[in-house]
Amino acid sequence: MALPARWSKNAEVTDSTGEVMEIQMGPSHPASHGTIKFNLKLDGERIIDCDVEIGYLHRGFEKMCEQGTWTQCFPYTDRLNYASPCINNVGFALAVERLLGVTAPERCQYARVIMSEVHRLADHLTCLGMAAGEVGAQSVMFYTMEAREFLYDLVEAGTGARLTVSWCRAGGIARDLPADLGARIALAFSHLDGILSDCDKLLSRNRVFIDRMADIGVMAADEAISYGLSGPLLRAAGVAYDVRKAHPYLVYDRFEFEVPTGNKGDNYDRFNVRFQEMYQSKRIIEQAMRTLPEGPIALDDPRIVLPPKDRVYNSIEGLMNHFKLIIEGIKVPAGEVYQAVEGANGELGFYVVSDGSGRPYRVRVRPPCFFGMGALSRMLVGHMIADIVATFGMINMIGGECDR
Repeated sequence: MALPARWSKNAEVTDSTGEVMEIQMGPSHPASHGTIKFNLKLDGERIIDCDVEIGYLHRGFEKMCEQGTWTQCFPYTDRLNYASPCINNVGFALAVERLLGVTAPERCQYARVIMSEVHRLADHLTCLGMAAGEVGAQSVMFYTMEAREFLYDLVEAGTGARLTVSWCRAGGIARDLPADLGARIALAFSHLDGILSDCDKLLSRNRVFIDRMADIGVMAADEAISYGLSGPLLRAAGVAYDVRKAHPYLVYDRFEFEVPTGNKGDNYDRFNVRFQEMYQSKRIIEQAMRTLPEGPIALDDPRIVLPPKDRVYNSIEGLMNHFKLIIEGIKVPAGEVYQAVEGANGELGFYVVSDGSGRPYRVRVRPPCFFGMGALSRMLVGHMIADIVATFGMINMIGGECDR
């Protein structure tokens, strides 16, 4: 006998005289990102059941990667989490480099760390600004968007683009950091410090904000682990798991930084963990800039790295090298690997399989947002309709990651 569907289970009503309403919220709701739908069962305004549908963007990231060459996959990774694309670039590059059995030059590794942390700052500012705005703190939203613009100026200076950077390559990066990046970072951080201080004053002792966030969406540590949560969602529950500490990659083991954690695992802790992580990202960037070594930014291997444009345009050898890498792709040895990095939302992992050709045989991504959305229903049951948007905002769902 087939088990009954989850939706057919009888809902328990707190008031025996009350009426259970079934309401669909989204995907046309302005806070549902265009694809998310909440199938709600309500007792008055209290949620007694919630079935979350993530919907479809129809991007097909993994299958698109399997149709292109290894180098052509990097622009696709930008679209996974467009708020912090460099971290996606780095994760895929490290997976390919492990299959190749190579390590990028030291200056390249430092540059990847610096740009990844700049993007982590921008991602957290986006999340916290939107979350604050959704509970009525519009001023904070405008302040964080202003701060993000200073960081995007750094991204543009370092990578040549502001949003979808496509900056990393297997074995290196596309362009070196500018000579004046240190001065640019100092100026941006001076503005950022003032803005973060203002946001702290506006929110940390704001009774309305605290009442909207505290004790909402509570999830204990063991439950968060069972749902596969990572990043700020897991650390808010008191588990100090960070891929940069647990499984160091690039040169993260050379820097001193802390892993902020919460106590209750509620929305207020999630907000504070992300807020404190921004200060730790600043620490990492400042340490990396002080010790940034000189040297090449990519491997000197024509089988892996595209030749410089001047060689392509001025020598037949450079032109042929470029042509073969673009048309045939890098010949990555057969094998499989799983490479995880610490994304802004948690553990971002790439499982990559090579059959020895110039194209990936299989690509799978472990998106941290996907697991957060799986736990969202558990966070919402028992709370009010007004708590949906605030809790959903703390998941920081990015549709490009969640799309299957």
